[in-house]
Amino acid sequence: MSYQDHIIEMSQLVKSKGGTWDGIDPEGVARMRLQNRFKTGLEIAKYTADIMRHDMAAYDADPANYTQSLGCWHGFIAQQKLISIKKHFGSTERRYIYLSGWMVAALRSEFGPLPDQSMHEKTSVPALIEEIYTFLKQADARELGLLFRDLDAARAAGDKAREEKLVDAIDNFQTHVVPIIADIDAGFGNAEATYLLAKKMIEAGACALQIENQVSDEKQCGHQDGKVTVPHDDFLAKVRAVRYAFLELGVDNGIIVTRTDSLGAGLTKQIAVSHEPGDIGDQYNSFLDCEEISPADMKNGDVVLNRGGKLLRPKRLPSNLFQFRAGTGEDRCVLDSITSLQNGADLLWIETEKPHIEQIAGMMDRIRAVVPNAKLAYNNSPSFNWTLNFRQQVYDAWEKAGKDVSAYEREKLMSVDYDTTALAIEADEKIRTFQADAAKRAGIFHHLITLPTYHTAALSTDNLARDYFGSQGMLGYVLGVQRQEIRQGIACVKHQNMSGSDIGDDHKEYFAGEAALKAGGVHNTMNQFA
Repeated sequence: MSYQDHIIEMSQLVKSKGGTWDGIDPEGVARMRLQNRFKTGLEIAKYTADIMRHDMAAYDADPANYTQSLGCWHGFIAQQKLISIKKHFGSTERRYIYLSGWMVAALRSEFGPLPDQSMHEKTSVPALIEEIYTFLKQADARELGLLFRDLDAARAAGDKAREEKLVDAIDNFQTHVVPIIADIDAGFGNAEATYLLAKKMIEAGACALQIENQVSDEKQCGHQDGKVTVPHDDFLAKVRAVRYAFLELGVDNGIIVTRTDSLGAGLTKQIAVSHEPGDIGDQYNSFLDCEEISPADMKNGDVVLNRGGKLLRPKRLPSNLFQFRAGTGEDRCVLDSITSLQNGADLLWIETEKPHIEQIAGMMDRIRAVVPNAKLAYNNSPSFNWTLNFRQQVYDAWEKAGKDVSAYEREKLMSVDYDTTALAIEADEKIRTFQADAAKRAGIFHHLITLPTYHTAALSTDNLARDYFGSQGMLGYVLGVQRQEIRQGIACVKHQNMSGSDIGDDHKEYFAGEAALKAGGVHNTMNQFA
């Protein structure tokens, strides 16, 4: 409803109470309602799922309509990101939030910092989703509160034109609530465990869940060694479990992102069940590193496959894991991706070891030959050395084209000595356009950075500590932080307002009228930043 419709409805309700509710201000109620648009996480999940579906269709029509997100490890970080997006671009369109299991493990576990191996409490993931949306809703309340105060000032000044403009801004207010793509790791257990966790994450507001094909109890970070995948049937049971969770909760548009770690995973814990040649289990097993044997060669405890009348013994390691043949990673990624899409996945995630558009596109071309509208969510990972990778890509291209590269040492291209060279400038331009280029060439619908705010927090804290505890003293804070906040219009320079003190004052006035004891008076030091 519009602002005025809310006021009219509340006025009629108050009037119907025969004077017993005359202390209730209908306009105050209307304001509080608008400041709390989303009452439950499920409302958010349904709303944001529709946004993602709309964006996916827009991308299918034109790959220039790709989407982006930054990983956030705290509700406040997510809130400030969305406030900044609205400030700089005027719209949150096609801009999401990514919730990284790595950052939950490293920053939000009660055990303290943990490696990305699904050792953190599974409840910490839905708790962070709920926290993020609490902060985003508070950003809505704060920004609308500022509009309401401006509206009161316009009325007091008799400025009708400004009053109408502000009412229009209120009616067309764009929420800070945007889709979250949330990492459910490998499901934290079997399919039932996956389903139970998925429900909690959806109830907290997540419209998109990303699940990977690693073994739950052997799960590793996608950019570390020792990854172990599971047969497709095991993984698809978890994918279906997530879909059941969405459907049970009425989020029929929920998005499932299936991630394959097969490019860097050389091991499997299980040999897949196969009923006939060429079925999905047989295809999975076909990648195993095997040796042909005769019955006489069989040893006690051997696991043996029958393929086409031949006996094959998979290579089994002392860990009781089975090894894939070297060089099969891309083929396995393609098979994983096609199989996922044919069994209910909406988006793909292929974890790669470097940001190379043609490598990604080579796999996506094969996938799209079978599923034409296949789309990727791609990890623009901080685990990649972007500077070195792209400088080496340019170096290799130049060398292949016969250009003189004698002024460069390929393994030392990260050096600051190369920063102003033609090679470095070309590499930086390729980094700048990577997302648009990859969206067009490699089917990447969503570009995300998993851990950016982890790194920015570390970098900014290091810079402040260096200056403040060094010779700069208090000037280190003023120059590097507060003066920049003031001049760049950072909302948090008024940290009391950001934490909700003005909203609290508004409520006090609704509840107690002139008797309200408010914090935002003339002696509030926050007024220095007006």
